[in-house]
Amino acid sequence: MVTAIVFIKADVARIPEVAEQVAAIEGVSEVYSVTGGLDLIAMVRVAHHDDLATVIPDHVNRVPGVLSTETHIAFRTYSTHDLEAAFSLGQEDGV
Repeated sequence: MVTAIVFIKADVARIPEVAEQVAAIEGVSEVYSVTGGLDLIAMVRVAHHDDLATVIPDHVNRVPGVLSTETHIAFRTYSTHDLEAAFSLGQEDGV
């Protein structure tokens, strides 16, 4: 599984519509409306690296109201859930 984080700048008047259209694209798992220099962040999860070329330039970038994107590809995933599981290895409940 390949995960990409896509920063999206959008036409401010169309942010809700852009977010909904991006979220409907196959391979996009979540879209967040955010503060700061960006308008939206999309999480893209696909089976193969080459699939990113279909999802991002062929679909996300073509959504009306998307002004620009910046894509970051994740090397590894770390989450609180993963860290808690790693630290609890070998420990008995209640110890």
